[in-house]
Amino acid sequence: MDLWYFEKEATCNGCRDIAGIDEAGRGPLAGPVVSAAVILPITFDDCEVTDSKKLSPKKRERLYDKIYAQATAVGIGIVDSVEIDRINILQASLLSMSMAVKNLDPCPDFLLIDGIFSIASDLPQKPIKKGDSLSISIAAASIIAKVTRDRLMQNYHHYYPQFDFPRHKGYPTKAHKEAIRKFGYSPIHRKSFKGVKEYV
Repeated sequence: MDLWYFEKEATCNGCRDIAGIDEAGRGPLAGPVVSAAVILPITFDDCEVTDSKKLSPKKRERLYDKIYAQATAVGIGIVDSVEIDRINILQASLLSMSMAVKNLDPCPDFLLIDGIFSIASDLPQKPIKKGDSLSISIAAASIIAKVTRDRLMQNYHHYYPQFDFPRHKGYPTKAHKEAIRKFGYSPIHRKSFKGVKEYV
C-alpha cells in the first residue's frame, strides 16, 4: 500500500503544499480535543510513520521529533472541555481541525482530513475514512496530535493529581471512573459526557 497515494493524486492535480489533518481525544472524559495539521516534504523518510494508535508511546515520541524536524509546516488546534460541552465533541473536533489548518505557515493548497466530515475552510479538501492508515500526512498529523494531547494531560496531573491523568490521559478507564466517583469532577472534565454528568 502506497501511503503517498493521496498526496501524489493531489500533486498531479497541481497542488504543492498538501496538509494531512487528524485529531486526538474524542473519547476521553477529561481534557481537550487536539488536532494537528502537517505538511510533509516529498523527501520525508516515512518508513515508520503510521496511525498513532498502532505505535508505542516511546515510538510516537521519537517520530514526533522526527516529523517536527522534517515537516514543511505543523499547525496545532486545541478546543477545551468547556467548549466541548457547549458545542458537542464532533463540532469541537472539527473546530480544532480548522484551527490547526489556520496555524499552518505556509498555507496549504489542499487538505486531506481523517474521517468522513469536511471542515470549515475555503481550501479544497478530501475527507478520508480511516485516513490515518491510508495517508502519510494524516498519519503524521495523528502522531503530532496524540503526543501533544498526552503531554497536556501529563501537565494537568500537577493540578489534579487525584485523577492520575498520566496513566489514562482522561479516557474512561475503570480507575478514572472510580476517581470521579471518589473525588467528583475537575474543571477539565467534560460535564456533558456519560461518566461525568451524573456527578454534576
